Amino acid sequence: MPFGKKSEAMEAVEVVDQTEWMLNNTISEFLLMKNAVLYLCLFGYTFLHGCKVFKALPAKTSISYKLVSMVFACTGGGILVPIFLNNVPVPLANDAYPIAIIISFALHHYFPVLREVADMSSIVKVALIALYETTRASVVVKLTYAGASVIAPSLFSFPLFGPIMCGAVGGCGGAFLPMSKGLDPIKGGLLPPMMTALTGATAFHLFFNSSMSEGCIEPKAKAHVCMALFFIAVAVVNAFGLTSNKTIVVKTKKE
Repeated sequence: MPFGKKSEAMEAVEVVDQTEWMLNNTISEFLLMKNAVLYLCLFGYTFLHGCKVFKALPAKTSISYKLVSMVFACTGGGILVPIFLNNVPVPLANDAYPIAIIISFALHHYFPVLREVADMSSIVKVALIALYETTRASVVVKLTYAGASVIAPSLFSFPLFGPIMCGAVGGCGGAFLPMSKGLDPIKGGLLPPMMTALTGATAFHLFFNSSMSEGCIEPKAKAHVCMALFFIAVAVVNAFGLTSNKTIVVKTKKE
């Protein structure tokens, strides 16, 4: 079925990039995790995951259980999706992830006061969210793109649902590990990270593999920047409760 990019003869013409400004700035370089920014983002990503893991588990939980839970939370999507695609899981293929997880785990275990600082300081919280969501956007982009490269087209000219599911699971797969959780994480509905991962993977895949990206120079990088900004914006709104659906409690005096 003809659903995808149009096949037209390429002509040797000079193309002017009207959206070059999207990549030629320091913010985009940060969101694309270039050079040493990668390791900074990995630290923020694993540290914020550690905040969630240590808060959810009782204080008397064994160190080994906390460490394995943190590994699953940080790399759940990077474990599940490569298995789906018959590849090596991310924590085994990239040593930067285990190193960042161990450092963050040590900080949480020996200096629990850091979690209180992250909760109390709005500046620290926003910084961690930016690092966390930047890394998560990179994971969604890479796994969606990997799924589109590995999965063969069936009904359309490009694989449609497979890569989207790879990207969506990559962005929130840690919520389902260990497998003993089953479907409990979505019993009350999709959580915000799941919704953003699914939305981001769908938008990126359809944009990159359809006629919408025709004529766009470096569409992957530009879509990556937009997704990272979207993830950060949604996370900040949810973290600080900047929504219109607020519950107003009215107190009345008893006579």
